[in-house]
This record gives sequence, structure tokens and C-alpha cells, in this order.
Amino acid sequence: MSHPLRKAQAADWPQMRDIFLQGIATGQASFETDASVPRDWPDWLDGKHADSVHVIEADNGDILAWGALAPTSRRACYRGVAEVQLYVRDRARGHGLGHQVLDHLIRHGEHQAMWTLQAIVFPENLGSRRLFAAHGFREVGLREKIARMNGSWRDTLLLERRSPSIE
Repeated sequence: MSHPLRKAQAADWPQMRDIFLQGIATGQASFETDASVPRDWPDWLDGKHADSVHVIEADNGDILAWGALAPTSRRACYRGVAEVQLYVRDRARGHGLGHQVLDHLIRHGEHQAMWTLQAIVFPENLGSRRLFAAHGFREVGLREKIARMNGSWRDTLLLERRSPSIE
């Protein structure tokens, strides 16, 4: 299943939000909750590199996956470091769309002179760990009991990919 990527638009946000909520529902994608996901596009887009936000759209207009890069800090010294955010609609998982989006985000980051991309995943999320590893991300740290989720402490793994083309 291969579909072209395109830049996301405000009209895509309701479907993108639904996909995000599907990820949240798994309990393995985010510390976010239904209530913490912004309802509108400008609020959500505010924390992203806007030009990095892309979607994969099916022929029938359904958004199947989306990805974005978000700054990790507003400090100038970290301008080349971004966090990868990537979500795939539940019925579209396992068809390579995550690979397609991640490949695009890596190329976009390098084009924008981003020297490090990072991702934060739950250790139990083996699918995401395999996806990121296949694209050159390495596990650089375990953050034990970093935050509570539904009353329980959760660990996260910090993954990163250093661009081989940016010194």
C-alpha cells in the first residue's frame, strides 16, 4: 500500500486528530489524553515545524497517516534537533505507511539542516521501536518512571538519529 504524501492542511485536522486519538487509545503511543489533544488546528500546529507536517491520503479522501517534526527547545543551540511525531490509522497499520512517513520526515529534517531527530516511545511499543531502528534510530536512554499514566508510573525510551550528512 503506497500513497503519496502531501503537506497537511487545516481541513485535515479532524481526521488527523482521530488518528491521534486512536494511538492514545492503545495506551502505547503517548502520555496525552483525549482531553489534552487540541480541538483546533492552530493550537496543535503551534508546537510543530509547520512545513514538516504531512499526511498520506487514500484515494477516497481518508487520511491514513500523518507525521510532523516538533522543536525540542526554543534555544538557538538546539535549532537542529526535532522530535518525530508519527501516527497511522488503526486499519492502515502494517502496510508500510509508517516507514513512508518516517522516511519523508528524515529527508525533510536533513533538508532543513536538522542534525538530530529524536523519538520518545514506551518500551512495550515494539512496533515503533522496530520502525525507528529500521531507519537508523538508536536507543540512547531509558527514562524510568518518567511520568504517570492512569495512575501507574511509565518508562520511556529516548531514540535518536544523527544525520550522517550534517556536521
